[in-house]
Amino acid sequence: MTKPIRWGILGAAKFARDHMAPAIHAARGAELAALATSDPAKADGFKAFAPGLAVHASYDALLADASIEAVYIPLPNHLHVEWTLKALAAGKHVLTEKPICLKADEISQIITARDASGLLAAEAYMIVHHPQWQRARTLVQSGAIGTLTHVDGVFTYDNRTDPGNIRNKPETGGGGIYDIGVYTYGSARFVTGAEPEAFQARIRQENGVDVWAQATGIMAGPGKGFAGGRFTYSAITSMRLHNRQEMTFHGDKGLIRLTAPFNANVFAEAQLELRQGMSVTTERWPGVNQYVLQVQNFGDSIRNGTPYACPLEFTHGTAAMIDKVFAAAEVISLA
Repeated sequence: MTKPIRWGILGAAKFARDHMAPAIHAARGAELAALATSDPAKADGFKAFAPGLAVHASYDALLADASIEAVYIPLPNHLHVEWTLKALAAGKHVLTEKPICLKADEISQIITARDASGLLAAEAYMIVHHPQWQRARTLVQSGAIGTLTHVDGVFTYDNRTDPGNIRNKPETGGGGIYDIGVYTYGSARFVTGAEPEAFQARIRQENGVDVWAQATGIMAGPGKGFAGGRFTYSAITSMRLHNRQEMTFHGDKGLIRLTAPFNANVFAEAQLELRQGMSVTTERWPGVNQYVLQVQNFGDSIRNGTPYACPLEFTHGTAAMIDKVFAAAEVISLA
């Protein structure tokens, strides 16, 4: 029997407590073994389902724990590159929360460290592990909706009542684009294999972070299933609007719509709607936990060499797309 991978978590973030720690605990071939936090009281929520959890008083102490093979990093965005590199230097495989970096060129040093160490390092981009996204990619690239001519997405929520949230702070790498644009942008790339060719963007800022953004432009793919390899793209992200999530892939012979594309079975049940002529087919995935699948796939890559669905090279492309959006952005007022 293969020995389970012993995981440690750097920091007692609420997201880690509510989602990733339970996923590590539940995943096949994984064991949640350690947590690093300077506040022992914050460990109680983790010990509720992992009573044997070792608690280290610092991140460095956890990285020095020879029994830990892999670490998950849910720290504020501006700390991701630093601690990813430290984890690799300590001989740990590392799964870092998105965005793994704030500028695309920062990923190069992580790739270099990954290759030199022989370890696995990746961004925790959980959606690509969900079967709804695997299915969407297969349908689009097989021509199920004919020639793809337009992709649009939206991801919004409202956190205006929580000014202390790291997403509302520029010094921690906050803003809606870094937090959720990574999904509307990256998922389009994942399904189509296309990259941005030209962009226009408008953003609205509060306290130095984007709270609303609209990006439109042209993406170019390998030509399979696309209009000459090119299609139009549009996305809206916001931290000041009512909760909404949707991704649509529109072709001349059909349309695919994902109604809970990013927080499957938290926002709503994961569903894929395929429209072809007058026919409408809906596929559902009740109860599938994309965080558990992410941990299991990460472990399979470590133990068996199975190709990982979201390598750093893919992550670099999404980061570059985010860079393009910021470079093209016009700051506007909606007041």
